[in-house]
Amino acid sequence: MEKSAISVKEYGQNWRLRWGGYFLLAAISFNCLHYLLFRDTDYIFKFIFAQLGFLPISVFLVTVVINSLLARREKQTLLNKMNMVIGTFFSETGNPLLGLFKELDRNIASIRPQLLVSQEWRQRFYLGAQRKVGRHDFRLEPLPEQLDRLRTFLLDKRNFLLGLLRNPTLLEHDSFSDLLWSVFHLTEELGFRDSFSADHSKDIEHLAGDIQRAYVKLLQEWLSYMQHLQQEYPYLFSLAVRTNPFSEEARVEIR
Repeated sequence: MEKSAISVKEYGQNWRLRWGGYFLLAAISFNCLHYLLFRDTDYIFKFIFAQLGFLPISVFLVTVVINSLLARREKQTLLNKMNMVIGTFFSETGNPLLGLFKELDRNIASIRPQLLVSQEWRQRFYLGAQRKVGRHDFRLEPLPEQLDRLRTFLLDKRNFLLGLLRNPTLLEHDSFSDLLWSVFHLTEELGFRDSFSADHSKDIEHLAGDIQRAYVKLLQEWLSYMQHLQQEYPYLFSLAVRTNPFSEEARVEIR
């Protein structure tokens, strides 16, 4: 396998050298043809020096300007692909998981107003909500039956989460990758337990810490995703607002 990889790399380098030689040979051939036809060596040398004078500008245009434009376009394409995957995550797992997490937060009332995203929101509202999430006093006190529901849900989504973790597109999105790992870790912790008991307070406290880690990251990514939808996809944003998991009046029907 390693030998094959090296061979491919060497082939790529030889390909470039070969075509470089072809172009150099073509340039020499044209100049020789020009000399044979017109016998004007002065023009050939003047033309070569004139081209050398413009060479730095050509290199700048190609390597800096054009490459920057291509890199920006490639990055935008990558961001669009990432946001498509992130949108699938929230539709399939993220939004229902937020609904399960909020039921465990005994202090949800203090942060709910800052999570009621609406059409009137601007960037400062999202920044304020992010700061509120960072300062929020989470009081996660999961009951055994709530942990059972959470485990059932996450184990059902386990293969979906594994598929996202294997997606190379998401390697460029560090914060979302961290979210996936925290959710997957919580899935593993819950999956290894056959049952939950209120008598095991230390274990419940440990699970509450894992839940809080995933909850905070999920909230932060959800706010970023909602802002992206508002800017780029107003029709998807409208549906996301109407199905906001933190709204007590959430209803998909337009009223």
